[in-house]
Amino acid sequence: MKPNYRLLAVLCMALSVPFIYYLANRNEATPTVRVATFNLALHRKAEGELLAELRGGASKPAKQLAEIIQRHQIDVLLLNELDRDKAAEAAEVFAREYLAVSQNGAAPIDYAFSFCGPVNTGEPSGKDLNGDGKVEGPQDAFGYGEFPGQYGMAVLSRYPILKDRVRTFQKLKWSAMPNALRPEGYYADDVWQHLRLSSKSHWDVPIGIGSRKDGFVLHALCSHPTPPSFDGPEDRNGCRNHDEIRFWVDYLTPEASSWIVDDAGVAGGLAAAARFLVMGDLNCDPVDGDSRRDAIRALIDHQLVQDVEPRSEGGVEQKLRQFGANMTQQGDPGLDTGDFDDTVGEGPGNLRVDYVLPAKSLKVLAAGVHWPKSHQPRLQLAEVSDHRLVWVELAAK
Repeated sequence: MKPNYRLLAVLCMALSVPFIYYLANRNEATPTVRVATFNLALHRKAEGELLAELRGGASKPAKQLAEIIQRHQIDVLLLNELDRDKAAEAAEVFAREYLAVSQNGAAPIDYAFSFCGPVNTGEPSGKDLNGDGKVEGPQDAFGYGEFPGQYGMAVLSRYPILKDRVRTFQKLKWSAMPNALRPEGYYADDVWQHLRLSSKSHWDVPIGIGSRKDGFVLHALCSHPTPPSFDGPEDRNGCRNHDEIRFWVDYLTPEASSWIVDDAGVAGGLAAAARFLVMGDLNCDPVDGDSRRDAIRALIDHQLVQDVEPRSEGGVEQKLRQFGANMTQQGDPGLDTGDFDDTVGEGPGNLRVDYVLPAKSLKVLAAGVHWPKSHQPRLQLAEVSDHRLVWVELAAK
């Protein structure tokens, strides 16, 4: 049966889902998957505080965030800024007590599979990283954080996660990267050799999509690089953000990936024929803001990557409504995913920082950013976090 595209567009408008494009040659027999990245901003000041808040299914922000996800019926979901407790219970509780329960009439989603590995935020480094003469506190952790697991990550999936094939790169040294951007004059040699590249972690999470006969394995390449701010003239966070993104460029390039070694000791990047997507809050706009943009541009322009530029009407509207720093930007506001400080001279304005970048070996059926216009009923939901959910619907070619 041929899809009714006019009806689909009307339904998308009613649900505040951007109807960006839908390919007329979609093959209904081919397994399709809708993937998304979403920075929830579900982080709290103390370990276990978020878990306690989520238990019982009554957290208002969690319910609103869950409704956004349910409105888009996401199959594979990367969550950024979800605190990880020692047993990774918070992700399970969010999936079970919020996403699997209808929020405001939206259809629930049963995520039978999940991966929530450890991250570097809050993990003590044992070194004085900020030069204050002490070896303690969030600035001396491998990634900024008040406790291990703050600002964590999780992957939720309706499809099986092949956990025996997951690769993590939490402990990979920054200094191992050829031509790494070492912040000039900031870290002593012994500290530089000790630092880890990932502020949280880098994950390669293989997921089995569809049946064994007609399906395929999708590698979700997940990360959340540090913001390129909160530093000094040495630009240590800007350098790290650049190199955390550059990791994926090298990972996808066989001749450049020999330096990469995962936490199990296995060297090398992604297999040449693998189907993948790079996803996450990468904290870098390719046009605007004060980040080092070479790495994100190299990733977007990589020969294996396609950037379908998910967009929204709300981002365009908010540039004009919020004004301020947004008016000096050069990028397309329809691509923005972060609603940031618009104060001229202080904030960067709204930026494109959240990405789902599929391989060219995948067929893109639809894509969008959840940023409704002001007259649409779900604008309030979108404002729970300062980031917007970015989604792409895919199939194998």
